[in-house]
Amino acid sequence: MTDTKINLLIVDDEEQFLESISKSLQVRDFNVIAVNRGEKAIEAARKNPIDIALVDLKMPGIDGEETLKALKAEHKWMEVIILTGHGTIDSAVECTKMGAYSYLQKPCSLDELMESLKEAYKKKVMNKKKIADKKMNEMLKISLYGSPREIMRKLKEIDKG
Repeated sequence: MTDTKINLLIVDDEEQFLESISKSLQVRDFNVIAVNRGEKAIEAARKNPIDIALVDLKMPGIDGEETLKALKAEHKWMEVIILTGHGTIDSAVECTKMGAYSYLQKPCSLDELMESLKEAYKKKVMNKKKIADKKMNEMLKISLYGSPREIMRKLKEIDKG
């Protein structure tokens, strides 16, 4: 994994979706680790520095809620986004209480996903670096009108610095 890209863990038991979303995000400057089970996600996060995890809710074995709980317990700064085709308001509330940054319904547009990934990474950097929202916005001002990709590059620079 390189230092210039955001490290993204994607967990989904739908192989075709996992492959297509991984390719889409790799070309948008993410280092992607894609796994099809919660157990593999927990193991991958132990072996690799992960910035953001994108986790499906319904999976065989350890489901998305359990995966979320384990990832948040072991990785203080990691942000987790739930992406599911089986969401309910109750599960969204529960996942948010457990520390999920956001909760997206499948299918969602790539633009919506990129915006959520950008905001999750921004939160991770702010929490890790103890940067207040106002100061972060000032630091990102030069990227204000940039694409989510450009903003995430700037956030990676701040994260490394």
